[in-house]
Amino acid sequence: MTWLLLASGLVLLLAGGEALVRGAVLAATRLGVSPLVIGLTLVGFGTSTPELVASLQAAAAGAPGLALGNVVGSNIANVLLILGLAAVIAPVAVSRGAFLRDGAAVVGASLALAALSLHGTVGRLAGAALLVALALYTLNTLRSERTGWQEVATEEDTPQGGLWRGLWLAALGIAGVVVGAEFLVRSALVLARGFGVSETVIGLTLVAVGTSLPELATSVVAALRRQSALALGNVLGSNLFNILGIAGVTAMVTPLPVPPEIAGRDVWVMLAAALALAAAGVTGWRIDRREGAAFLAAYAGVLALQLGLV
Repeated sequence: MTWLLLASGLVLLLAGGEALVRGAVLAATRLGVSPLVIGLTLVGFGTSTPELVASLQAAAAGAPGLALGNVVGSNIANVLLILGLAAVIAPVAVSRGAFLRDGAAVVGASLALAALSLHGTVGRLAGAALLVALALYTLNTLRSERTGWQEVATEEDTPQGGLWRGLWLAALGIAGVVVGAEFLVRSALVLARGFGVSETVIGLTLVAVGTSLPELATSVVAALRRQSALALGNVLGSNLFNILGIAGVTAMVTPLPVPPEIAGRDVWVMLAAALALAAAGVTGWRIDRREGAAFLAAYAGVLALQLGLV
């Protein structure tokens, strides 16, 4: 049954990622907005659904290390693993104005979570402030968006149909990647707990990577289809939603004490990953294959550190 869940999850991830990318590109075309903005909102927030569910379940079960570790670990994986892999497949073009806005937002949100971790607890008031920041950012992004973008989908890359077809395709894709990720995480958790791994380590590694599988599938498919703006927007939007939305909602449900491993190490790794993304983006306004390979190597080092192998 475990292997069946694993195989089913992989199939759903691949099929869902394909449907989500095609639907998102079609919706962006019909709405007259850039794939980056669709990636930031519809795709980025949609593919973060597993992180939201996992963190709420962990908080309700009295496992704050798992809840917060999931957010921090997912953000590290999104930048170093997912964007790194996407850039290795195809260099990611960066829109100067949009990246200055959205990249700065990711760095700012990461700084905010790092500051809260020094306080020792993410309380309900802080959670409410994070949610307000997410609402203001989303409204500002949609308001500042202008029709037209540099990376335009060609007719052969864009599925035929209207806006509703694009939205339905995207919704089906989100459902596919979320269910596929759930299948993979369930099977993997059974194996990990059998080895007696701590909840914080599981949250930072297995659950974080598992719940990031929708972003991984979506960004890889987007890179293969040369929709680099969508891949970048997916990562930026997911990271923002993880910190401002998921940590905010979870803290509103129950205050989150910050485990020592996260406060002393992992939140700073997350901030360093955000700064590395910002630096890579502004140098030449693209993330090339060498930078993607460096991200992947850094992620391998982070995993080794988290698992106590070094």
